[in-house]
This record gives sequence, structure tokens and C-alpha cells, in this order.
Amino acid sequence: MNTEEVYRALEISFPMFLNTTKGLLPTEGPDSKLDWTELDPSNCTNYTAAWDWLSSYQPVYMVLLSVVGMVANGLVLCVFCLQRKPCTVADVYLGNLAAADLVMVSCLPFWATTIANGYHWEFGEPICKLVNVAISMNYYCSVFFLVLVSVDRYLALVRPMCQSRLRRAAWAKRICLGIWIVGFLLSLPILVFRSVKYVATAGVMACILAYPHPEWEIRRNITNNVVGFLLPAIVVAYCSRHIVITLKDGQIRKSPGVRSERKATQLVLTVLAVFLICWTPYQVVRFLDTLDYFQVTPGCLWGHILDISVQLSTYLAYAHSTINPFLYVIVGRHFRKKAKEVFGTMLKRRQVYYSMPSLTPRQMDMFCAGSVGPL
Repeated sequence: MNTEEVYRALEISFPMFLNTTKGLLPTEGPDSKLDWTELDPSNCTNYTAAWDWLSSYQPVYMVLLSVVGMVANGLVLCVFCLQRKPCTVADVYLGNLAAADLVMVSCLPFWATTIANGYHWEFGEPICKLVNVAISMNYYCSVFFLVLVSVDRYLALVRPMCQSRLRRAAWAKRICLGIWIVGFLLSLPILVFRSVKYVATAGVMACILAYPHPEWEIRRNITNNVVGFLLPAIVVAYCSRHIVITLKDGQIRKSPGVRSERKATQLVLTVLAVFLICWTPYQVVRFLDTLDYFQVTPGCLWGHILDISVQLSTYLAYAHSTINPFLYVIVGRHFRKKAKEVFGTMLKRRQVYYSMPSLTPRQMDMFCAGSVGPL
């Protein structure tokens, strides 16, 4: 059985690990306009080479993203958690975004191993559920954290006189907790319907998502498109538009307060732009997948194109979790300053520890603090 046949037998796709278009094909009936001869493999173009190529690169790509993403996002969290200055609202949101990205990339090795083993799942059902719930949950959380970051920049630049609770770090932490809960609730269907089962046609024990009815996936696709992308994109676009207009205003731009906020806003706008670039193709493919259920564009060729497009667009989407930390370093001047001070302090402590091991931890903190100014 080649890679394409295994994929279709398992009806697996990424990153939400929903079923593929095959499971969504309508049942045959007198009113059906679908030409079922198009679904006969003998009448369909053979895409085995494309599937084999994808299968050979999937594990390597996922492991690479995972290793780089875990190291990069781990360092970002260290900077936000160890900085001496109290976290700003933007720091809270970006820190939670880094945490969501870290969890996301930490789950990829499980699927890299599974794909390398011909989709045989060897980690047990609890891990099957946990990994896939974590991936879905952290996708939604990442989107909502980006919305919060966008709203925070909007309030800071466009509505600077509005001292909303949203611009207080304590409230930002509570909001983030609520976001994590919402992300989990949106992922409950995966927790319920994801399980490890033997798939006879593929000959493997697979971690599959088996909805009780194809319409469940349509609802899932619509929820993903609307709640996980369309509505957040509208909010982000609205905030970003007004932010850009404000930054172009000559008089407002000269304000000292706006100058400091402008640097942070450049980073935020870059992160938002990269998110849209990485995730828009996946959302478009999922929307087309939903249309396919209603026989808008039926046929075997369309099914092949959708299945392969889901894979390719997903790989681009996964890269977003690894790219973010590098954006902080390249675009974020304040973040670079914080990183230098945090890791400089850690290096200083290490040098002091080896040169004066008799110092108490309190004495060491006082000694190192003298070399670190305010952030």
C-alpha cells in the first residue's frame, strides 16, 4: 500500500488532524450530480509520486521545526520570565504566544515518528488525545493572543487616553487564562472523537479522528474558518489600519509617548503580517474542503488537489510557530535589549559563582544587580 492509499485509508490531515475530503463525499442518490466514475482510481491521475515525496520529507521537516522552535521559543520565555522590570501588557500577551508556540512544536515529534512508521501510532490512546488536543488548543490560543496584542497596540496608539483595564498587566494575565480555557473548550471534539484504532485497509494501529457523521467535520471546518481566522482577521485588520494611520500622522508621531510605543508596534505589525501569510493558505484550503462537501467542485482530481494542498499549507502554517522568536530578535529592539540584559546577568552570575563560590545567593544577586540597569 503506497503513501497515498494509507493517507486516504486513515483520513488524516494536519494541523487540526481533521478528516480529509474522502470522508466528506456525499452519499449516492437519485438527485446526486456527482459522476461517481470520476472517483474510480482507474480514471484518476496517479499522484503516488507526489505523496511519496511528501511522506519522505514530512518527518525531517517536523523534527527540524520542533527542535528549532523549542529552543527559540524557550529562550523567548526565559527573557520574558527573567527580566527584572515588570512585564508590560504586550509582554504578557507575547509571552503566552511563545508558550502556545512552544507547546505546538513540542507535539510535532510524535507525528513525525508516526509518519516515518507508516502512520502506525505507538504512543497509546491517552497521548493520541493529548497531542492532538494540544495542537488544536494552541492554534486557537495563538490566534486569540495575536488579537489581544493587536487590540493593545490599538489602545496604546489610537486611544492613548483610554486607561482601560485591558492595558493593565494583572488583567492581561486573567484574560490570557480565559483564552487558554476557551481554546480547550473549542478542542473538546478532538478529545472526544480522537482515538487509536486498527485500520484494516492500511494495516496499522492509527490515531484517527472519527466523527459520528460527516456533518461534524463541516461544522468543525466552519468553526475553524470563522472563529479561528475570519473574525480575528477582521479585528486585526481594523486595529492595524488605524494604527498605521496614526503612525503616519506627523503631529502625533512627534509625541514622546507615541515614539516609544511605535517601536513595539512595528514588531507587533510584523508578527501579525507573518501570521496572515502563514495561515491564510490553510484556511482557504479548509474553506474549499467545505465547498467540496456540497459538490461544488466534485471529482477525483479535486480530491487529490485538496488533500495535497492541505499538507503543503499545513507545513507553511507550522513554520509560524518557529518564525516568531526570530521576528522578536530581528524587529524587536526592546526585546533585543531585554535579552542582552537577561542573558548578560545570567553570564555574570555564572562568572561570579565560579570566581567567588563562598557568596550567598542574596550576596550574588546584589553583586550582579550592580551591572544591570533598568530595562
